[in-house]
Amino acid sequence: MDSIFFIAIIIMSVVVHEVAHGFVALKFGDKTALYAGRLTLNPIKHLDLYGSIIIPFFLVLVQSPFFFGWAKPVPYNPLNLTNKRWGTVAVASAGIVANLFLALFFGMAIRFGVGSVASLELISFLSSIVGINIGLAIFNLVPIPPLDGSKILFSLLPSRFYKFIEFMEQYSLILILIFIMFFTQYLFPLFQFLFSLITGLQF
Repeated sequence: MDSIFFIAIIIMSVVVHEVAHGFVALKFGDKTALYAGRLTLNPIKHLDLYGSIIIPFFLVLVQSPFFFGWAKPVPYNPLNLTNKRWGTVAVASAGIVANLFLALFFGMAIRFGVGSVASLELISFLSSIVGINIGLAIFNLVPIPPLDGSKILFSLLPSRFYKFIEFMEQYSLILILIFIMFFTQYLFPLFQFLFSLITGLQF
């Protein structure tokens, strides 16, 4: 698939991911994202130069087996949430759920709708949407700050784990780079399983 289309899919997928955070925060009583004008699918409001353009473009160029990206984080204030612990878990989970929903929606289109009659180009395009959103969902589940998995984990851990949380936050950049370089390969079997389960195709 053309690199421009591929990057466009990544951008819109991360935009949906971030907007989902903001809408769930709003449901739990925090209007920070609303007031910041971030509850919109307009990508210009969400683009991050590195996470939305440079890194995805680089990964496409080097034909990386695993793709990810990010947009500007949608702001929210956990102190405004009606339930701080479970509200934080819900807000953090929203982006992951949104990406999985997109993967399921377009995957079902392949499996039950267009798969038998569509052109190879259309199936390739839909497959890219599914694959990118599965990749984003899996990657964001990793419990390293600032990924969503860390917010979910830290919200559920007892207060006695504060030193562990402090360590993870202090060394988050190093930890996430180590994870990307040495451990993303171990996520690939899960990615393949979910892709085949949803689409009925082999990746």
